[in-house]
Amino acid sequence: MLRPAALDDAEAVTRLHLQCHEEAYGRHLPPEFFAQRRESLPARVDSFRKAMAGGNIPTLAYDGGALVGVAGSGPARDKDAPVGLELRWIYSLERVHGSGAGQALIDAVIAKQAAYLWVLEDNPRAQAFYARNGFAFDGTRKVMSQEWHSLPEVRMLRTAVDA
Repeated sequence: MLRPAALDDAEAVTRLHLQCHEEAYGRHLPPEFFAQRRESLPARVDSFRKAMAGGNIPTLAYDGGALVGVAGSGPARDKDAPVGLELRWIYSLERVHGSGAGQALIDAVIAKQAAYLWVLEDNPRAQAFYARNGFAFDGTRKVMSQEWHSLPEVRMLRTAVDA
């Protein structure tokens, strides 16, 4: 089941986001990184509420009543954006990988539109998922902030999908 997030979901979504980060990036980042993220949870919940109040409403995925995924898109944030729509985030718990939850989320937030996204350079599972959805590397690479240990990201782009 999918639905738009509400302000009351902010804490649950922030906790889910952290859990997904730990599952997806645990081999890339030290335990101290995640400890700091847990310590800053109240401030990040507040920040997320403010973003939602400003109109940045993600889509949530539920499985049997439990929150298992989140995704959001919006206008491109990069000055050199190849298209006007950016898939800003999509996360699901490992336990639902392969269940269709991720597919339902991506379909809900970008449908068949042209879009681009950033993904860790060393994230073959996510890259394969995006490739199945028509995304391909466009040759652009950047590094994340020092807070994120300067992990490299690559950009993927897709044109509009024929109906």
